[in-house]
This record gives sequence, C-alpha cells and structure tokens, in this order.
Amino acid sequence: MKVELNGNSLELIIGDITKQTTEAIVNAANGTLMGGGGVDGAIHLAAGDELVEECKRIREDDLDGNYLLTGRAVITKGYRLPADYVIHTVGPVWEGNREVSEEKLKSAYKNSLQLAMDNGIGSISFPSISTGVYRYPVNLASKVAIKAIIDFLEENQFGRVVLTLFSEKDFNTYKEALESILVKN
Repeated sequence: MKVELNGNSLELIIGDITKQTTEAIVNAANGTLMGGGGVDGAIHLAAGDELVEECKRIREDDLDGNYLLTGRAVITKGYRLPADYVIHTVGPVWEGNREVSEEKLKSAYKNSLQLAMDNGIGSISFPSISTGVYRYPVNLASKVAIKAIIDFLEENQFGRVVLTLFSEKDFNTYKEALESILVKN
C-alpha cells in the first residue's frame, strides 16, 4: 500500500528490514547499541562486525552513560546491508502507561526521520518499533507510528518512507491505522 503526502510517499510492505534498499533502515535498538534479539539482532548480524565497532565508538564518545535514551536516535554506516545507513533508535518498553509510551514512541519515529533528513537521506525503512520484545501492542503502536510519520511528512519535503512489517497480521493492522488516520485528515 502506498500513499502520497505533500510530495512524499509512505509505503506499507511485508518484508525483511535487512533486505531493504532505501538509503537508510531504522534499527529498533536497545540502549546499549550492542545488538540483541529481533530486528536489532538481525540488523547487527546482516551488517557485520564493523557495525558493532562503530556502535562501540558512539557509546564511548557521544552518549552520556554509554546508553542511548528512549526516543533518541543515532546514525551509523550500513556496512554489509543494502542500505547505506542504519539509524538506531530506542522505543519504549510497554508498561501500560499509554500517554508516556505514546510520546516516547512518537519521538523515536520523529527523531529518526529528522536525523535522516539532517544527513541528506531521502528514503528510509522502519520496522514496527517496540512491538516485539518490548511488548507494545501493535494496534496502538501502529496508530502512533503512522501519525508521527504523516505529521513529519506534512511539514517536511523528505522523500520516501517505508514501513517494513514482519507479518501479514502486522501489515493489516498498520493498513487499518493508515486508512483511519487518512480519513480523519
């Protein structure tokens, strides 16, 4: 599914984030930047050891307490990935506090998009941030993600945003959220 917004495009696809050919992909990272399970582990595995080394340098040089805070984003090279860059962002762990979680999740999307734009990147692929091991309900996360991306694209000339979803079930949930938000706008 693809929609045009203010000269930008937003696409929903089912696929593997590590295979995306956009200029950048987003890693649903943990705060250590050292890889982990799910999307984070898959990206680190596909990118190779150089990604870990760059993440170590970022931790030592640029992060307070060697930890990336929830909602923030940093950029690295893509190394062995088809994408030139990886933007690492930390989504919130779902603890039932919807208001706090929404704000942090929205920040993860917006800060990733802003960092991409600041680096001259015009195409980016996102996974469904926080909906795996961080347990954010997909039906809620999809609405936050779609709204954050649409708001950003309506205010900026960016290019192409792809939401790369892992399953048909997630795709359908995001599709429903997108259709609902487009009707409201």
